[in-house]
Amino acid sequence: MAKVKTELNKRLTAKVDFKDVDISLFRHFPRIAVGLNDLQVTGTGEFEGDTLLAVKQIDVALNIMSVVKGDKMDIYNIALIQPRIHAIVHKNGAANWNITKPDTAQASPADTAKTKFALSLQQYKIEEAWISYDDQQGNMQLLVDGLTHKGKGDFTQDQFTLATSTEANGITFRYGLIPYLASVKTRLDADIQIDNTTGTYTLKEGKAALNNLQVALQGFFKLVNDSTYGMDLSFKAPSTSFKDLLSLVPAIYKADFDKIKTSGTAAFGGYVKGNYSPVQMPAFGLDLNVKDGFFQYPDLPKPVKNIQIAMKVSNPDGVPDHTIVNMPTGHLEMDNTPLDLRLLVKTPVSDMYLDGAAKGKIDLSKITQFVKLESGTALSGLLDADITAKGNMSAIEKQQYDQFYAAGTLQLSDMLYKSKDYPDGVKVKNLFLQFNPKNVTVKDLSGQYLGTNFQANGEVNNLLAYMFKNAPLDGKLNFKADEVNVNKFMGTTSTTSTSATQKTDTAAAAPFAVPANLNISLQAAVGKVLYDKAVLNDVAGALLIRDETVTMQQLKANALQGTMEINGSYSTKNSKINPDINLAYDVQNLDVQQTFNTFNTVQKLMPIGKFLSGKITSQLKMHGKLGKDMSPELSTLTGDGNLLLIQGFLKQFAPVDQLASTLNVAQLKDFSLRDIKNYFAFENGRVKVNPFKVVVNGVSMNIAGSHGFDQSLDYTLQLALPRSLMGSAGNNLVNNLASQAQSKGIPVNIGDSVHLQVLMAGNILKPSLKTDLRNSANNLKNQATELVKNKIDTVKNTVRDSVNQIKNNAVNALKNELKNQLSGKKDSTPSNGKPLENVGKQAGESVKNTLNSLFGKKKPAADTTKH
Repeated sequence: MAKVKTELNKRLTAKVDFKDVDISLFRHFPRIAVGLNDLQVTGTGEFEGDTLLAVKQIDVALNIMSVVKGDKMDIYNIALIQPRIHAIVHKNGAANWNITKPDTAQASPADTAKTKFALSLQQYKIEEAWISYDDQQGNMQLLVDGLTHKGKGDFTQDQFTLATSTEANGITFRYGLIPYLASVKTRLDADIQIDNTTGTYTLKEGKAALNNLQVALQGFFKLVNDSTYGMDLSFKAPSTSFKDLLSLVPAIYKADFDKIKTSGTAAFGGYVKGNYSPVQMPAFGLDLNVKDGFFQYPDLPKPVKNIQIAMKVSNPDGVPDHTIVNMPTGHLEMDNTPLDLRLLVKTPVSDMYLDGAAKGKIDLSKITQFVKLESGTALSGLLDADITAKGNMSAIEKQQYDQFYAAGTLQLSDMLYKSKDYPDGVKVKNLFLQFNPKNVTVKDLSGQYLGTNFQANGEVNNLLAYMFKNAPLDGKLNFKADEVNVNKFMGTTSTTSTSATQKTDTAAAAPFAVPANLNISLQAAVGKVLYDKAVLNDVAGALLIRDETVTMQQLKANALQGTMEINGSYSTKNSKINPDINLAYDVQNLDVQQTFNTFNTVQKLMPIGKFLSGKITSQLKMHGKLGKDMSPELSTLTGDGNLLLIQGFLKQFAPVDQLASTLNVAQLKDFSLRDIKNYFAFENGRVKVNPFKVVVNGVSMNIAGSHGFDQSLDYTLQLALPRSLMGSAGNNLVNNLASQAQSKGIPVNIGDSVHLQVLMAGNILKPSLKTDLRNSANNLKNQATELVKNKIDTVKNTVRDSVNQIKNNAVNALKNELKNQLSGKKDSTPSNGKPLENVGKQAGESVKNTLNSLFGKKKPAADTTKH
């Protein structure tokens, strides 16, 4: 297993891992069964963290003798159990499945001799697969859920027929702005003629079912080269019944579709022809027509009638910009109220041309008279729309508004929507949009959701580009609300409702994902915000939602008896499971106890807060990641800041209480603090506190060290302790230490204050003092030893200097005497005429003075009365 993992990771740019290899002689007896369990292939580089493939099990049946001999491995059956495939193509064309490293070995000449195909595969199977294909460059998405696919054929032959059976619970497919399929239940039975010599797969009389719509398929698929696929496929619905086409509408198909009454005719067909490669698309076309459509549920009072649809999608050469979507007619009537749509789109890539209109009035409360909604769903309100737009998107982008026509209004009044997913309901009291060439003005938006009453207004600048080109929605809004309970939005509130509990579990399983296609600036003002245990009042500031990131700018609030300002960001761009956070806050005069009890992170950063009361002011910068429950992952947090305790009281703090007991100083228990400021930094689960000074009841303390998020301690305390505060036991300890030092020849003079160093370790609830007074003798001894060493060095230097001085005096005296003798001069100094004797006396005085200075003997005080 280890060797296989190593080799795979050597050959691939992705990360490959699996849990186990299961080998059995019984699962596929008489063949040997080999199972690879929990395989995962995860991307690197720009696809870092994206899972390309995850398979619960790959099960292979082999001929046991071929395994023993090792010359050829005969595989009879391969099964992929619950694979999840997430294929991505970025806008730059990079694909996450290109994970093989280039082969640097020198290529050998190709063997043109015909060889027997060495694989004895007879059948394969894929069970319960989930496949996602997201082509951001080609603006295409495919999602397949609950896929089961089987194939049988003699793969040992160059030419054979492969019998396949495919089922999927739901297929969703979008290309460009058109959603062709939406959660369509699909079945396909097809015999495929395979020609391995030419890489051609021919499909004859394939039968597919899309919900209730039967479709006939025929054509071929060919491997042109490693990156190009040729195809010529056509599809057509043999039936002309409108009911079969109606089944493609998910909401209608799911609710008593068999009982529905219909009339009218329909036509559905299309083709795909040409080559597909990273730089080329095949030509394609789609025709859809409905005439005089009608449907009514037998237990509902009113029908939807006079349905007329004519739509044609064409691309003659595979160039995406040559795609034309034309729907000249889209009409239906509900309770004799018409709804009309028309749409023409050209050049969707280079410069989209749009000509469309929508007009109609709908009483949403009457929808239930025409269409069956999911159980527990309620809908009401009035929708009135009359919108027209015509022109090229470039005119809007270049602000040439005179070359683009847009007009009309959309108004939604008194809307209420309830469902299993939204049991509390979404209420829109009023939504009024006004369309013009420049933008869409949000004249008024008001409503209620999860107990929040909100109002908003502003503008949206690129609604059409957002709808038709999937460009980020750009806008500026002013938002006001009375109260926002963030816990409800996160799904963390407790409830007894089964459905609500399931929703809570789902919400808690993944953090809130910031939408990728938004560029919204929000100026917010909220009266009250509830987040976990915190209550924030008068919250105001700016929120920028862009690039899958929410950025907070000068978000201010009153909370915890103080004020706070927050700047920072929350991003799900790099990971949807572990969002990135980057925060800087400035809080003033917060209550210590309320802050400690409100935030789990504060409890880890400042565990002393549990025993502290009073007011704090703090600045902090921090970055890290959140977990699935939206709480910080403490091991990822890195940051620094400062903390000022303006006024407080420390009580029942075990480390200090134990120190007080050890030193027998009652003043260290339950003391008040004021104007204490320290600086700290944290990383890898530990908080480092820079040295700071505290004076408590006459005791001066310098404190520095660190503590862990696990509440472990590693601190050094340097104390200047007045002996007057110590009890008899404490003073006896100090005196004993002094006596021990004196007995060892170390002069120790203990004054009115004792200087001690205490090493504090252990846990905040069960601390240990590694160094106390009984261990301080070593420190005193070290200090005394250093003192003696310094004294000896001083003696050496002084004696050396004195000897040099005596030598110099003697030499100078002899020089002078010799000079006088030669010149005939007499010595002018009052002496006995013996230079060396004078020098000796001077040397004696010099040595005497040196010894006096070394041993601290003072000269008699001078008699100042003579002066």
